[in-house]
Amino acid sequence: MNASQIHQVLDSFAVTPSKSLGQNFLIDENIARWIVAQLEIQPQDCVVEVGPGTGALTEHMAPMCRKLILVEFDARLAEYQKQRWADTPHVEVHHADGASWDPRRLFAEQPVKFMGNLPYSAGGAILANFLTSPCACSRAVVMLQKEFIDRILAKPGDDAYGLLSLRVQMDWVPRALKTVPPEAFSPRPKIDSTVMLLTPRNPLEFPPYDHRLMDELMRRCFAQRRKQMHKQLPSTPPWPEVAASVGISPTARPEELGLEQWIKLTNAYDPHPLAAVAQKQDELFDVVDEQDCVIGQATRQEVHEKGLLHRAVHILVFNKKHDCLLQKRSALKDRHPGVWDSSAAGHLDAGEDYETAARRELAEELGITDTPLIPVGTLPPSEQTGYEHVAIFAAVQDGRVSFPAAEIEGVLPFSAQLIDSWLERRPQDFASSFALCWQKVRSMIGEGK
Repeated sequence: MNASQIHQVLDSFAVTPSKSLGQNFLIDENIARWIVAQLEIQPQDCVVEVGPGTGALTEHMAPMCRKLILVEFDARLAEYQKQRWADTPHVEVHHADGASWDPRRLFAEQPVKFMGNLPYSAGGAILANFLTSPCACSRAVVMLQKEFIDRILAKPGDDAYGLLSLRVQMDWVPRALKTVPPEAFSPRPKIDSTVMLLTPRNPLEFPPYDHRLMDELMRRCFAQRRKQMHKQLPSTPPWPEVAASVGISPTARPEELGLEQWIKLTNAYDPHPLAAVAQKQDELFDVVDEQDCVIGQATRQEVHEKGLLHRAVHILVFNKKHDCLLQKRSALKDRHPGVWDSSAAGHLDAGEDYETAARRELAEELGITDTPLIPVGTLPPSEQTGYEHVAIFAAVQDGRVSFPAAEIEGVLPFSAQLIDSWLERRPQDFASSFALCWQKVRSMIGEGK
């Protein structure tokens, strides 16, 4: 779309660009094409664009992808987009705030890529909503005020370095691609914009850590960024020990620490007893026969290497909205790393019964210790279950959960309908036994839920 066409759309829908909404519309067609090219859209991709406005980027993306989801805050422009794409089934338009639109449905649409010519006032909130781990997006291209992008790219010691820098860099590798001058927009902003590419950080680049705990510690420290950070941190373990383990001065201030040091700091303060243990290969399990009778014992490593029959539990936890909590397994797990699984799951220790194991796994993996367990059913051993006799339980629990970073990358609640469609479209996103467990629980909760 050229400048004349964009102004025609604005006039037709009585849109006067709002400064408070950050409405500066891209009018340079060549720049628009170049920005879209950086997303590297493939035919199988789903693209979500936040703030499509008059569609300067949208029109170039729509012919290239399997599905295009547009999220527009301005009701008039959302109506324009709905009319513009009314006869194009693969384009969805949502009149919604990009900072609060629910991105969980994107997991069933993977591969997903994110595009946004974002309003300066809400850019941070929109990025946090769509790109915080666990995240469905595999690539993102955004354009924002140059000063804002400089804050994301900043390194320790830079004046711009702070909470925003670390929150983005925790999960993404940011790279500035192009500076866009004010004359590329209407109305013209007073400052330059920057196009930035975000690619996912390798989950094995750093040791596992609790993202939520790290964010909490960073918020405490950067609230008074010029003060020595130990004054804002927990009293235990002793600060001199923590500083030595991280390799920083006891008088360090928060803007002096790089990402890796913040991760070390987080792990030093993580109270979870299993925070650094993905699994122990020498754990002892009961080996059983087809009838689930104990015939011996072997280590975790032995039962997995030899395909010996053993026992496991899966627990599916629902909140009061009837959403089911799913965990994304750590990339360090020996089986099914980095995929989604039941709320909690694990093997029975030697001599342990199923319900005791289920309660232990709930406590270890989610920090849940006082909720009733509902027996759902069992699964016989098979290749799909990992040669495990599986007992399945359900539970209802609201509130925050606590999980070990080495075992679990994240936990999110999903509706039953979303899990159904996600499993149908992308079974590879789940641990192999999850589909069987879900079928058992799904029949219990009913198809209408």
